[in-house]
Amino acid sequence: MSISAVEPDWSRETVTGGWEPSRRLLCAIRDYQRHQGLRRKLAVLRYRYWSVVTGADIPLNARIGGGLLLPHPNGVVIHPEAEIGPNCLLFQQVTLGAVADRKGLPRLGGHVDVGAGAKILGPVTIGDHAVIGANAVVLNDVPAGGVAVGTPARVIERKDKQ
Repeated sequence: MSISAVEPDWSRETVTGGWEPSRRLLCAIRDYQRHQGLRRKLAVLRYRYWSVVTGADIPLNARIGGGLLLPHPNGVVIHPEAEIGPNCLLFQQVTLGAVADRKGLPRLGGHVDVGAGAKILGPVTIGDHAVIGANAVVLNDVPAGGVAVGTPARVIERKDKQ
């Protein structure tokens, strides 16, 4: 089954009733962005609780496409102006942030998988269906379907072309 880079799969974020801290954090963020008044204030309280539980730093006004997966949200840091496309996957310790000497922030396309510990910094665009390897430091654009590995990251040939 291929995962869409355009249409969000909201079931990936659905809270099913178990201990799902990352999904509950995303639910609080979505509720904050959707509602006004008392529901929004309650969403802020839930957001604060789940942010502490998960150890993730994801702002309430984050630009996140639907269907985000955070299997292990500990240490995930997302800049408020970074953009994440639909159906992305971010593992633990991922950072999407700025670089002091370069203006602009990361923009992830749809269905981008980012490995544990990866850092995507500055005005970088990651194409649809790209894969960022664990602990990679991405400072340059990655084309659609590309695989970026290393420090600093370089794009390598993908063996299982989609």
